[in-house]
Amino acid sequence: MLSPNELALLEAIRDSGSLSRAAAKLGKAPSSVSHAARQLEERFDALLFDRRRYRLQLTPAGQLLAGEAGRLMQDVARLTQRVRQVASGWEDRLHIVSDEILEFELMAPLIQDFDKLDSGVTLRFTHEVLGGTWEALREGRADLIVGATNEPQAMPNLQWAELGVMEWLFAVSPRHPLAKAKAPLRQDQIQQHRAVVVADTARGAALRGYGGVGGQATLAVPSMRAKLLAQREGLGVGWVPRHRAASLLARGELVEKATETPREPNLLYLAWRGDHEGRALQWWLEQLRRPGMASALMRGVDAFR
Repeated sequence: MLSPNELALLEAIRDSGSLSRAAAKLGKAPSSVSHAARQLEERFDALLFDRRRYRLQLTPAGQLLAGEAGRLMQDVARLTQRVRQVASGWEDRLHIVSDEILEFELMAPLIQDFDKLDSGVTLRFTHEVLGGTWEALREGRADLIVGATNEPQAMPNLQWAELGVMEWLFAVSPRHPLAKAKAPLRQDQIQQHRAVVVADTARGAALRGYGGVGGQATLAVPSMRAKLLAQREGLGVGWVPRHRAASLLARGELVEKATETPREPNLLYLAWRGDHEGRALQWWLEQLRRPGMASALMRGVDAFR
């Protein structure tokens, strides 16, 4: 490992190409710089400086040493910062998993506010669906889950809080046969048409999906946005979050249909492990539990123009 002075010497000679200019840059006498250069070569038992030409240059070995030493020193500096960060109560990283029912764009203001703390914590956001959201927390792939549906599951040290209520509506394309059917739609009418579903991302549990009923043909898609697009194109029908469908309904690209069996609203949850509560997790919990935050997260983004 090079000392900061030795790395500075290599960089000064590489950048200036002159012993005298390198000495001036370092604020040292040329003889002192020359002596330090020879000591460095003796230490590594390698020719690091090419003195045969008009310009003093690093040899390939010297270039390798300068580049790798600089990278290692940056790594050490980052490691030192991370150690201090964790020692002061901040996590090294925070993995937040949101159910795909919520739109990531609405997290952006919170991320901007978190960045202002200059905590050094690395944030990672991913999406899961239905049971996959709870599974990510249970298996340690998430530190915090946002917008999880269904009841909190049994797992060690689980902490949870209610986030808000998600309302649903039954939507079809204006070109779909059900668009002209008399409302309220009966269950047997709906079952005659393919449902578009967002598939559960759970790996180790019985899979379910947003949007289908028993015995109905399904088209499984990877996200709620894909579900909305598929229903807009008349590829199927199904229940969609009211906030996510608002812009399509306003433009007449989707039609809301009443049904004989309305779908009950979903209660959405925040959940985390009580044995891993660092300062970053606490900050996110405080922000997400502020009054009005649930409605802000379920405001909807018009991504369909």
